[in-house]
Amino acid sequence: MAVDTIITGGTVVTATTMFDASIAIDEGTIIGVGTERSLPDADRTIDASGQLVMPGIVDPHVHIDDHVSIDSYATATSAAALGGVTTVIDFAWQPYVSEGSPWNKDGSLLDGLARKRENEREALIDYSLHGGILREDDGLFEELEELVDAGITSFKMYTTYDFGLSNGFLYKIFDRLSDLGAVGVMHTEDDSVCSALTSELRTAGEDDPVQYPGSRPECAEAMAADDALRIANESGAKYYGLHTSCRRAAAAIDHHRNDGSRVRGETCTHYTVLTESAHETQGNLPKIAPPLRSNDDNDAMFEYLKEDVLSVVSTDHVAQKAAIKQDRPWWEDPFGSNGLQVSLPVFHDEAVNNRGYSYPFLVRVMSTNPAKTFGLSNKGTLDPGTDADIVLFDPEKTHTITSADNVSKADYSIYENREVTGTVTTTLVRGKIVAVDDEVVGERGHGRFIERDIPDWSV
Repeated sequence: MAVDTIITGGTVVTATTMFDASIAIDEGTIIGVGTERSLPDADRTIDASGQLVMPGIVDPHVHIDDHVSIDSYATATSAAALGGVTTVIDFAWQPYVSEGSPWNKDGSLLDGLARKRENEREALIDYSLHGGILREDDGLFEELEELVDAGITSFKMYTTYDFGLSNGFLYKIFDRLSDLGAVGVMHTEDDSVCSALTSELRTAGEDDPVQYPGSRPECAEAMAADDALRIANESGAKYYGLHTSCRRAAAAIDHHRNDGSRVRGETCTHYTVLTESAHETQGNLPKIAPPLRSNDDNDAMFEYLKEDVLSVVSTDHVAQKAAIKQDRPWWEDPFGSNGLQVSLPVFHDEAVNNRGYSYPFLVRVMSTNPAKTFGLSNKGTLDPGTDADIVLFDPEKTHTITSADNVSKADYSIYENREVTGTVTTTLVRGKIVAVDDEVVGERGHGRFIERDIPDWSV
C-alpha cells in the first residue's frame, strides 16, 4: 500500500551525521529512512536533489501576540514556515498591574495559557508555551502543578524591568520547580545597574542610539546570571539562560554548569553575527536586551556553543513597526527585533560558510537540542515514528535579505541587504508542505498546540 510522500535525492542531516537517503512519510509521521527501493511506493515524490534534508528548526524563544510583539499567530508562523521553522515555543503570560501594562489587571497564569491556546486556529506550524511569571504573587504556587500537567514544563522569569522578580521570590519559584522537574527560564540583567546607567545617560542628554548598549553592560548580564544560577543550583532546579549575549555571561553559565544535567543556555542568531556598531547605521532598530555586543563576544558565542555550554540558537523574535522604533530617544524605544523568517540562512551562512562548522552542528543547536531541552520528544529528529517536520535547504543558493519579503507584521530587518548563501526551499510540518519556493502554502489551523513532557536532562 502506498504511503503519502517520499523525499528522494537529498542528503539527510542529523545531529550526528550526514548521508544520502530517502525519507518515507505517512499520516504526518516519518515511517522510514533508507534507499528509495527499500521504501514503499508513494502518492507523492519530492525531489530533493542537490539539497540538504534536515529536521525542522525548533525555536524555543519567540514572542507572538503579546505585550511586546504585534505579530499574530498567522503572520508569525507564516514567517517561521518560510524560514524552515516547524515548531516554536512562545509565552503564556500572567497579566500584571503596572504603569504601561497592556493588561493592567489581575489574572492568573492559567488565564494566560487559555488565551494563547486560542491561537491554535491561526497557526500554520506547531507551537508550545513557556509560562511567563510577571509578578510576585503567592497564588502562582497553587497553579504550577496544574500548568505542568497541561504540558507547560518551563517558566520564564525576569530580573529586570518593572516586572522583574526579586531574588527572594526567585528562590521560592526555583524550589517549587525543582519539586516538579520543570525548567526555570531566565532573562538576567541587573535592574539596578541598568536603571542607574540609563538615568545617567538620559540626564546627560545622550540620546543617540549608539549610546544604548552602554546602558545595559556585560557586567549587568553576568552578575544577574550568577545570582540566578546560584539560586537554581541551591534548589536543585533546572536552569536555562535565555539570549546569552556576551563572553562574561556565558562564563557565568560555564562556572555553574558542572555536568550539564541542571544548567543549560542559549544564544540568539543576532549575537553571533551583529555587533553594537549596527546602531551607527540602523539607529534604534536593533535595540534589543541584552544589547548587541562586540566582535569578541560574537566569537565567544561560537566558542561556548562548540563546548556545549550554550547548546541552542534561538531568535527571540519580536515584531514591531519601524515607525515605533525610530525617531525617538533610545530610552523611549521598544525592545526587540524580528528574525523567524531569516534566522536559519543567516546562522548557516555564518556558522557553516564563514566559520567552518558542520551541518550536524547546525542541526544540533537549532533543532535537536532545543527539542530535547524542552521535552518535545517528537521534534528535532528524523527518526522513524516521529513527526515529519522537515526542511529542505539549498546550501548553494545565494540571496539578499530584505524586509520587503517579510510576512511578519514587522516592516524592517536588522539583516537588511545582507547577502547569505543557503536558502530554505521547502518546509513540511507533520508531512504537509507549509512553504515552498518563498511562498506560504500552508493553511491556518494546521499547527497544533504541543503539550510538552518534563524534560530529561540526565547525562
